[in-house]
Amino acid sequence: MTTPSSFEVVRHTSASRVALWMAIALALAAASLPFWGESSWMREFVEIACYFIFAMMWNLLAGYGGMVSIGQQAFFGFGGYVMLMLGNFAGLNPFVAIPIGALAAAVVAVPVSFVAFRLSGGYFAIGTWVIAEVFRLSFANVSAVGGGSGTTLTALRGIERATRESVTYWMALACVVAAVALVYLFLRSKRGLALLAIRDNEVAAESQGIPVARMKLAVYVVAAFGAGLAGALYFVGNLRISPDAAFSVNWSAFAIFMVVIGGIGRIEGPIVGAVIFWALNKFLSDYGTWYLLGLGLLAIVTTLFFKQGLWGFAQQRWGWSLFPTQRCLVVARGTAPAKRFAAPTRSPDLELHPHAERQ
Repeated sequence: MTTPSSFEVVRHTSASRVALWMAIALALAAASLPFWGESSWMREFVEIACYFIFAMMWNLLAGYGGMVSIGQQAFFGFGGYVMLMLGNFAGLNPFVAIPIGALAAAVVAVPVSFVAFRLSGGYFAIGTWVIAEVFRLSFANVSAVGGGSGTTLTALRGIERATRESVTYWMALACVVAAVALVYLFLRSKRGLALLAIRDNEVAAESQGIPVARMKLAVYVVAAFGAGLAGALYFVGNLRISPDAAFSVNWSAFAIFMVVIGGIGRIEGPIVGAVIFWALNKFLSDYGTWYLLGLGLLAIVTTLFFKQGLWGFAQQRWGWSLFPTQRCLVVARGTAPAKRFAAPTRSPDLELHPHAERQ
């Protein structure tokens, strides 16, 4: 029996390396859009960026953490309202108030979690929706922010429109890049492995020494921060906020649509889903109810024939992985010097031992 001469833990693929350089080039090209593009393009990007960030946070919470919530719009709206109050009443620059609004959403998520985490499964999902409705009704009764009809962000009146749109666009682009990078790095860490273990079996994870309650709280707070960031950014671009717009369940519905279509539990899922959602919204939204029926039909077809989402199907069929998070141990046998392999590929001289992580 031969013994292994060397081994290597492989965490990248050739596709992921190419994707990294393409993403950097795309981000740099996108950063120049305000200098040559139309303002309508920037507004569309900001809107879909907010949907994407919200969907990315929902995917982290539900796809990786196993906590299916349909009430994350509570933090979306809360971040938007905090940004508006800081801008209109405290005289703070709304662009500076965006991360503060996100931080406020993360802070308020801590006491909210004490209520939400008393529930599990379907009760947790419904409970988060009820919590979001409590937020909506609470702000609808605050006359200082316009009550049920909402109010306008007046703090940006002294800033030229072109400057406002450019800065909003750059902030949206930076938030998208940061959201993808931070979620990817987190999932590649030991805490990411712990989160996947909790999703699969909380009892087994706790028996291995993983602090389940603390990890779930941390992920819940991070998802609330991302939702608050998306909300503050959205209403800076929209310039007007109301309880019905800020705390609408449509935010969670569209996020779930994007994640399910693209592939739940995959970083690429919200990206693919956001692009498809943007295309459908761009070209079919004028058809009214037919547009909504089309979204529903696409979701049904995907769940029936592509249970892992479109990207999940592509990954299983062709092995595509732009953001690989799994670990593969490549063991070379024999007396010959060990080779380095850019990606785990099965051959007679290699043995692959996939480690712990699943997508």
